[in-house]
Amino acid sequence: MRMEVTTMFAVVRTGGKQYRVAAGDKIAVEKLAGEAGDTVTLGDVLLAGEGDKIADASKVAVSAEIIAQAKSEKVVVFKKRRRHNYRRKAGHRQQLTLLRITAVGDSKAEKKAAAPKKEEAKAAPAKEEAAPKKAAPAKTAAPAAKADTAEKKPAAKKAAPKKEGATDKAPAKKAPAKKAEKK
Repeated sequence: MRMEVTTMFAVVRTGGKQYRVAAGDKIAVEKLAGEAGDTVTLGDVLLAGEGDKIADASKVAVSAEIIAQAKSEKVVVFKKRRRHNYRRKAGHRQQLTLLRITAVGDSKAEKKAAAPKKEEAKAAPAKEEAAPKKAAPAKTAAPAAKADTAEKKPAAKKAAPKKEGATDKAPAKKAPAKKAEKK
């Protein structure tokens, strides 16, 4: 008997392309925001499964670590119109992000594991957060007052005084002066 080890896989969409990924895979995708070492979550999961069984893709999350931000190989763009002496040559290197897939699995299990850590972090600085909360309503009232004055300002503006002889239309072209014929 052969025992096959099956790992969870997913098909994700990012940058307008689709990728089949499993934990440990390295892929190059269209540029994503972040720096090397940052963790990103690929949220648009189209299909998920394990072995030949398909799982519910809405419950699966794919997390990845950014390895590097790089450029792909150069693509040469050459345009020519024969018999017209027209030649244009340009190059392009697409921005890429190299990713290492760290986990493909249930998003609910990951959220439950992450939730206690967040609650502990919130419980410790609760006393420190109490003081800024009192000041927060005063700050929100000030921008509202500014918004009221901002609305009034455009109505109060007057048009700049026009110069003498200036009109709304562009100046008309003057007809060239007629030269007197000599006889």
